[in-house]
Amino acid sequence: MPFSLSPSPPLLRLLPIPRHSFSVVKALCITGMSGMHASTAPADSHDGSKATRRNKRLEVEGYAVEGISIGGQETCVMIPQLRVAFDIGRCPQRAISHDFLFISHAHMDHIGGVAMYVATRGLYKMKPPTVIVPACIKLTVEKLFDIHRALDGSELKHELIGLDNIIQIGEEFSMGKNLLVKPFKTYHVIPSQGYLIYVVKQKLKAEYVGLPGDEIKKLKFSGIEITDVIRSPEVAFTGDTMVDFIVDESNLDVLRAKVLIMEATFLDQSVSIEHARSFGHVHLSEVVALADRFHNKAIVLIHFSARYGQEEILSAIKNLPESLQSRVSALTEGF
Repeated sequence: MPFSLSPSPPLLRLLPIPRHSFSVVKALCITGMSGMHASTAPADSHDGSKATRRNKRLEVEGYAVEGISIGGQETCVMIPQLRVAFDIGRCPQRAISHDFLFISHAHMDHIGGVAMYVATRGLYKMKPPTVIVPACIKLTVEKLFDIHRALDGSELKHELIGLDNIIQIGEEFSMGKNLLVKPFKTYHVIPSQGYLIYVVKQKLKAEYVGLPGDEIKKLKFSGIEITDVIRSPEVAFTGDTMVDFIVDESNLDVLRAKVLIMEATFLDQSVSIEHARSFGHVHLSEVVALADRFHNKAIVLIHFSARYGQEEILSAIKNLPESLQSRVSALTEGF
């Protein structure tokens, strides 16, 4: 999203600074840039123990979810088990080990680190990654890589794929290991899309269940299709969007995914729903109003405005209706 997120004085509108960061800024003024990492204070974890900003991995439904997502600053959310990173605002070091990068839209806080991601994998002699972007920006991203090649002199090897979220086209990409990804429609101020990862399994058709193994083999070798393909929506990521994606009938599988990672930029009444929508974002009160539509086992909220601190984020989740609160967690690294 653009940096003009918050209605604040002109100078501050260029880069909103989370209130927890002022101690870091003060330390920089005293010690200089070399003191930055040493001066960051630990933040409270969910259980009240101390955890550093670099150690806020979530465990939901058997998946580790990690990364950073601060509205207007940077978003990169990773699922190590799936080798997937969603968006790449500033290319955190941990993203380099992920073979797949799915870009939701072209705002700088979501795509700014794409060339660094590819270049660093090349530097470490890792296999070229697969980068998926909305089809409408693919040519522009190709030009971006050409510019970086001219500047850097490196090959920047990667596979760039443009996928279209138009349901009638039904584009998808096989990730191997019984996984495939499909884009889905989201609603932001520039072209955008989310991504839904399916687990694909073969299941013996009901009419053949109970047959001896030899008979099943004969049927298979005779060319008869003996299995059904079962697709289970596993992990969905929205990127930046308004809540309109929730009521879009083409996105039903997104709301059935085992894990839904979705933005919730604004949390309280200090910002109106109208303001949130004007910037193409979600207000938490809208999520509450649509609570009955979510059939996900776990919902991970991301992309909170930098105006909030960690305590405010966790308090907002604690005050959700029980039907949501029991399933919702927040990615709070950086807050």
